[in-house]
Amino acid sequence: MKILLTGVTGYIGKRLLPVLLQQGHEVICAVRDPHRFDAAEFNSHCLSVVVVNFLDETTLQNIPTNLDAAYYLIHSMSSSTDDFGKLEETCALNFMNRLNQTSVKQVIYLGGIVNSDHLSEHLASRKRVEDVLSKGNFELTTLRAGIIVGSGSASFEIIRDLVEKLPIMIAPRWVNTRSQPIAVADVIQYLSKVLLFPGAYGQAFDIGGPEILTYKDMLLRMAQVRGLQRSIITVPVMSPKLSSYWLYFVTSTSYKLAVNLVNSMKVEVVCQPNHLHRSLNIRLTPYEQAVSRAFDKIAQQEVISSWTDAVNNIDLENDMARFMKIPVFGCLVDKRCLPIEDETRVLSNLWSIGGDRGWYFGDWLWRIRGLLDKTIGGVGLRRGRKNQSHISTGESLDFWRVLLASRKDKRLLLYAEMKLPGEAWLAFDIRDKMLFQTATFRPKGILGRLYWYLLYPIHSIMFSRMIRGIASAKPLDPI
Repeated sequence: MKILLTGVTGYIGKRLLPVLLQQGHEVICAVRDPHRFDAAEFNSHCLSVVVVNFLDETTLQNIPTNLDAAYYLIHSMSSSTDDFGKLEETCALNFMNRLNQTSVKQVIYLGGIVNSDHLSEHLASRKRVEDVLSKGNFELTTLRAGIIVGSGSASFEIIRDLVEKLPIMIAPRWVNTRSQPIAVADVIQYLSKVLLFPGAYGQAFDIGGPEILTYKDMLLRMAQVRGLQRSIITVPVMSPKLSSYWLYFVTSTSYKLAVNLVNSMKVEVVCQPNHLHRSLNIRLTPYEQAVSRAFDKIAQQEVISSWTDAVNNIDLENDMARFMKIPVFGCLVDKRCLPIEDETRVLSNLWSIGGDRGWYFGDWLWRIRGLLDKTIGGVGLRRGRKNQSHISTGESLDFWRVLLASRKDKRLLLYAEMKLPGEAWLAFDIRDKMLFQTATFRPKGILGRLYWYLLYPIHSIMFSRMIRGIASAKPLDPI
């Protein structure tokens, strides 16, 4: 079957794609920026890519007309807290209008559970998207999920951070809100098995795990899985805004995502009963088993996708290619080079930079910089990296975004997503037995130049020691 897959750079889309390919489907991936998606990684002749910006109707003509089914997995939860609902509705309308011009039989949409009269803005937005798609000239199947439990999911990582960092938690009232968490593997099963399943045409199903739990239950059960003793004290006075700041500073989440999550966590998300899992022969995974599987994936460095894959800079998200060309004029540059003997070993060190490996010098300074970044609303260092020896274009790496990671060309290019009075790039190249390291900063006004020159003595020491560390360190994973 010929299938259109949207949201392929997102948390669910990245996990669904290999399953669809394995089942023998021809998959057309609709991406806004082809530089954020490496189709060659899947090594499949059944995979193709079309460039589509669902906010720009003209680009939707790139979608082929001879489709059998389509997945709509576009969400804007981590983008602006003010306008993501309007953006989602516009995207859905443009998608629906274009697919009305195709031969598509079924559209599958992953939304959120909406069994409350008082929905958060996030859940209300997903319901509006469902309403828009239901007007299309195709059979719509909506799967409504609540908390998704899996390595790299925003909810899982937040609960993990709270459990592992806080022996005693002073928590807001929403920890007593009931939810029905579902394992990410079960979500993928639902999405793949409902494909062209007539019993699901024109219907919406709540999908959840076998247990109804409060957030407090989930925290304490994860602590049990981790072998940790934890106490939770609930206070009635923590406002949504204060709760958002609490999550933001304690966990690795961004502030925008924390706001949207807190607003959603105040609403009970429990499934309306249905028998879809029996019809599709899906055996639902208990919460503690889902948590254990997630930690196994983390330990084995097999995290396929993460909430951190979402880009924080709207300009970067819309046109990554523009940032891949490092500017020259009006920039301040620190450029260093070092002769090396073993290019393979040094390249391996580059590919394991950041995360648990660190930055080869002054990791405590990087942590201080990350803490300062968090304090002023930035991403900080807590995002880390998904795999300690593999990097893909578009991924996050501590408070950097990977613009280019080419082992063939022996080049790694990073763009800073930290809060700065300007823009910053960090590039590494290996050529002719030489390692080149270039830090480029394009300041914004006088404040940007003051920032560069005031910190230059520290940066000078850090950059000089870092390049030497990269050249001399023992590799984690020889290439």
